Amino acid sequence: MSPTVHMTHVFTAGPNGGNPAPIVIDADGMSDDQMRQVARDHGHEAGFVLTAPEQFDHALRFWVPNHEMPMCGHATVGALWVLRELGRVTKDRLTLTTPGGVVHARLRDTIEISQPEGVVETVPEIQDILEVLGITAAELAPFPVQNARTARVKTLIPIADVATLDALTPDFGRVQEVCERIGSTGLYPYAPSGDRRFDARQFPRSSGYPEDAATGIAAAALAFGLLDNGLVDRSDRPLRIRQGRAMGHPSEITLRFAPEGLWLGGPVR
Repeated sequence: MSPTVHMTHVFTAGPNGGNPAPIVIDADGMSDDQMRQVARDHGHEAGFVLTAPEQFDHALRFWVPNHEMPMCGHATVGALWVLRELGRVTKDRLTLTTPGGVVHARLRDTIEISQPEGVVETVPEIQDILEVLGITAAELAPFPVQNARTARVKTLIPIADVATLDALTPDFGRVQEVCERIGSTGLYPYAPSGDRRFDARQFPRSSGYPEDAATGIAAAALAFGLLDNGLVDRSDRPLRIRQGRAMGHPSEITLRFAPEGLWLGGPVR
């Protein structure tokens, strides 16, 4: 029998907004090939909820059309939203197990999930990154290109302004090659757009599609890159990352620093 798939749109910020995430909440017994097929059929990251060991509330797995991922922020938020909508959640704090590690969740008006403390490193050689994005060093903001991670490495590229960011036309055929050279799972150019507000775009290494409408893991990595560059402080005031506008899918991810790392969340439909 085909699994029941709940199509969520996570981190929505307007009509057609958010990153689609097909969710299967009773995935016990599904094979790897069946899970990957759900992602391929829908063309997006898919989340699967399974029975967890006693100390956890739920277990989650994640697939993109090309492979399994250890962690997916928006699919986690989408899965929790579906569970709550269907009455399968009875408390407002949960502990989840994923292939990438333990994730804590707070189910309030907005669902938030935890991310650990970020690690940030400067990328010393950036010429091929600029070539892939189709820009020159003059179109960068005066900050380093960085590899940053909470769950997996994203390459943060500081762009001078939002207009330049929106106009990027990457050479998608070279994104995987460049990401593999620098040890990254995606290029994440960003530009400032207001007080604790930034716009960003995500070009993944090898997910099976060229651009993401909203990428929670990349936004979490960006938060620590911004902190490292002195562009934000570590207060718990919301930090907002807009994404997807250039694709016609406006999205917004909300981040809050915490002593142990970061909370990320946003609306779902």
